[in-house]
Amino acid sequence: MSDDTRPDSGLAQHVPRRNFRLFDTVCLIVGIIVGAGIYETTPAVASSVGAPWQVLALWVGGGLISLIGALCYTELAAAYPRDGGDVIYLSRAYGRWAGFLFGWMQLAIVRPGDIAAIAFVFARYVQPLLPVTATGEPSFSSQHIASLAVIVFTVINAWGIRQATRTQNVMTVLKLLGLGTLIVVGLSATSAAATTVPHVPSFPLGVAMVFVLFCYGGWNEIAYIAAEIEEPQRNIWRAMVGGLGLVAVLYLLINLGFLQALGHEGVTQSQQIAVDLVARLSSGVAAGVVATLIAFSALGTLNGQILTGSRISYAAGTEYSLFAKLGFWNDSRQTPHVALGLQLAISLLLINLLKSFDDTVVYTASTVYTFYLASTMSVLVLRYRDPDVPRPYRVIGYPWTILLFAAACIFMCYSTIMYRPQIALRSLGLLLLGVPLYVLSEWMGKRRRSLTK
Repeated sequence: MSDDTRPDSGLAQHVPRRNFRLFDTVCLIVGIIVGAGIYETTPAVASSVGAPWQVLALWVGGGLISLIGALCYTELAAAYPRDGGDVIYLSRAYGRWAGFLFGWMQLAIVRPGDIAAIAFVFARYVQPLLPVTATGEPSFSSQHIASLAVIVFTVINAWGIRQATRTQNVMTVLKLLGLGTLIVVGLSATSAAATTVPHVPSFPLGVAMVFVLFCYGGWNEIAYIAAEIEEPQRNIWRAMVGGLGLVAVLYLLINLGFLQALGHEGVTQSQQIAVDLVARLSSGVAAGVVATLIAFSALGTLNGQILTGSRISYAAGTEYSLFAKLGFWNDSRQTPHVALGLQLAISLLLINLLKSFDDTVVYTASTVYTFYLASTMSVLVLRYRDPDVPRPYRVIGYPWTILLFAAACIFMCYSTIMYRPQIALRSLGLLLLGVPLYVLSEWMGKRRRSLTK
């Protein structure tokens, strides 16, 4: 394998090999999407509406919106099969500044925030299983448990790509077994008694949809490892669409199970919905087993987020001088070690600053949907700018599907800003800090090139 040299850094740079088969890719995308977020957000989503059918309608709507977004990204990933995803698409569509801002957003805000959010879910289900102090207080805080999980799985990813993918495959199988068990238990339960008290929605509908889409989040992760997928022109769309379709069916079935066993009001009032489901039908030991399965589910998502997130920072490092150190690729282990280390540090910082799942999701949502909007619209731009680039897949319903997804992105941004303006605007402010950093990065690149002439 030949070396590729980055013009801005002057460092010999090894490049990724195509290690991901179709099965590995499907496991990765399903493993990232189907995390413990479904258990954490279901009560909040149910509390935003007044009837069980409306709960299911929200999950169907979220699946359709995500599918449209996935189709847009499938066209982009198949046409430009390089690691980095949006960094590549945005740079080609709008200029280097757009790719830089995306890399900055993922590095400083979104990916560490996603990692922190999933780590908090893991901590919620693990904490009750651990010993307590003499005063009855938990032996370990949720921040400590979440931080330890992020450290352990970053080490696994730094160990090597084989260890990371094997871990992902095992975790995906375990989480699907756990989810399947809960579906069977819920659907086989006798119907919960209906409440006579009228339900009063207690959660904003727009923010509920943000949480639904958070649970579907991850369909775009495949774009970040496009350079590592075997036969990308054929396998990217198969993994993207097939994986997302499987997830949508599972989400509908698990919500039907929760509603069947606990009733609408029971779902809205639950603190640990999967544990409550099993505890209603069996012993506390079984509920503890379920909590353990959900903890493993969270770890599967955590591992996938760490793996793909480091590839985004790596891609930014190969393109921009300010991030040049992140562009180091360890050829023997097939991992970006420096990117993994910095991602770990920022994730730990957010865990200890934000301290809760809800605030972490709101912190990332407004910037996430800002760039979903830009990347989706880049399909239109790149069809015009790169008409000769082969496109093995073209998005269905062009351009109306693209415009529909863009409208959904605008609505999600508006909803999160209105719900928690201080937290949402704080992340947008941090995003704008990327503008002067881009100017600095371009200056560094020009200066380095002038010195090497």
